[in-house]
Amino acid sequence: MDTTKLEDLDLADDVSTFIPPIPTHPTEYVTTKSTGLEININKTKSLRINTHNTAAIVLNGKSIEDVNNFTYLGSIVSKNGGANEDIIARLGKARHAFITLRPTWRSRNISRKTKLRIFETNVKSVLLYSSKTWKLTKENEHDLQVFVNKCLRQILQIRWPEKITNIELWERTNQLPITDTIRKRKWKWIDHILRRQNSNITKNALDWNPQGKRSGRPTTTWRRTIESELKACQLTWAEAKKAAKDRPTWRSVVEALCPSRGLKD
Repeated sequence: MDTTKLEDLDLADDVSTFIPPIPTHPTEYVTTKSTGLEININKTKSLRINTHNTAAIVLNGKSIEDVNNFTYLGSIVSKNGGANEDIIARLGKARHAFITLRPTWRSRNISRKTKLRIFETNVKSVLLYSSKTWKLTKENEHDLQVFVNKCLRQILQIRWPEKITNIELWERTNQLPITDTIRKRKWKWIDHILRRQNSNITKNALDWNPQGKRSGRPTTTWRRTIESELKACQLTWAEAKKAAKDRPTWRSVVEALCPSRGLKD
């Protein structure tokens, strides 16, 4: 059995540590300048999960702020493990990006094709940053699709009383439904991870099996979501991992999971 234990995430000086319940005197968590790093107390946050310990975490005489979520490498990590806070933040950032480009959308000197390419690179990429790891709810899917549809209608300058269906809107703009776009990104990322060495911690995390059971209905997790998508195509997670070793086989798996729905190249 692999007993690899993930204790921290590090990128440059952006560090997130996973620690057991804090002792009364957390001397083992004190950092020294000898390593070249010094904790900035004002920027450091604490998120407590599954613990009744409310004792303040004090370093260098200052208490670390307790929060319900924090931002790590551009994504919001929340206490409940969902993506709702991150999606709300992404919608805000994408909305700002779209409004900033309003002169572009209104310009008569820029072709529709160019406008849509700008939308993909400058707005949609902002909206869907880290979407490959989102655990989506129906409400999340609705909010994301409504935003994209409104943007596309403005780009096409569709105004009342002119009406077109969402299907026609997507056909005119060569767009997939947002859930399909996210699914494609997710499975492309999964393929990338499955091709890594077996010692890779990200690859191992895909097979992580948390112990213990909770009462009531099982929570819909990201892992259960991908298993459900595979099951709909009569595939198992083990079969998907095996298919990732052969590119032609994997392409057929992804096509079954994410049909192109008539998109133009």
